[in-house]
Amino acid sequence: MKTAIESIQARGYVRPEKLVDTDWLADHLNDPQVCLIESNEDPLLYTLGHIPGAFEVDWTSDLNDKITRDYIQQEPFQTLMRRLGADEKTTIIFYGDKNNWWATYALWVFELFGITNTRILDGGRLKWEQEKRPMVRDVPVSQTSHFTAMARNDTQARAFKDEVLSHLQAGGKLVDVRSPKEFSGEILHMEGYPNEGALRGGHIPTAKNVPWARAINPEDGTFRSASDLRAIYENEAGLNSSDEVIAYCRIGERSSHTWFVLKYLLGYNSVRNYDGSWTEWGNSVKVPIETGP
Repeated sequence: MKTAIESIQARGYVRPEKLVDTDWLADHLNDPQVCLIESNEDPLLYTLGHIPGAFEVDWTSDLNDKITRDYIQQEPFQTLMRRLGADEKTTIIFYGDKNNWWATYALWVFELFGITNTRILDGGRLKWEQEKRPMVRDVPVSQTSHFTAMARNDTQARAFKDEVLSHLQAGGKLVDVRSPKEFSGEILHMEGYPNEGALRGGHIPTAKNVPWARAINPEDGTFRSASDLRAIYENEAGLNSSDEVIAYCRIGERSSHTWFVLKYLLGYNSVRNYDGSWTEWGNSVKVPIETGP
């Protein structure tokens, strides 16, 4: 029988080392070179129980600027890394609820600061809980590191509205990872969630609709095999690993998940996340919008 680690390697990913399984994590819970981070949509989950040794990184309070709609800058990120006891040599493992939706978002923000020694726990909280592995309420205390942060670099992994417009005019590939009803313009927000401010519904012209969660095996939250992912993103949506691709959703959280899949699991050379997404595009004057499927 294949081990869990072999099963990740056997799925055909371009960068299988960007995932770890629950067995690997269980064996490294006390490894001083590993920093474990839980990042959730539901802020109550961490306090109710988390994997031993995991720190919480909240996307609103820890990663976002307090005033501007932007991410934290160099000094606050340095403070965060020192609080976590992490530095450039630390292997940082992210996991969370919602099929690692917010975990990939946190990983994406960390990589804007050049922190690339990062991994995702395949299956996230769901798989760990399904296997009845230990959960604790104790908040870990780390030795403060002496990490020095780089200035944030948005050029490689992040796209802004003007860049999306230029990309669109150049015939670049776009992936809208929202639900079909959001994509068509039937609704302005995720079902069951409040409207976060978009005044117009629809999608960016030429964008292909590939809901983010199609990349996941729903029974345990693990990522689908590379062949399954290529069938979705390439055979259906017409993407290619040599394409320049921009992914977007509502505020950039779901599209960070697709960014991770395309960049690391399928090995796309140029993929960026447009975190302004539909809350910006749907409110902007004179940007093109299409409706319908």
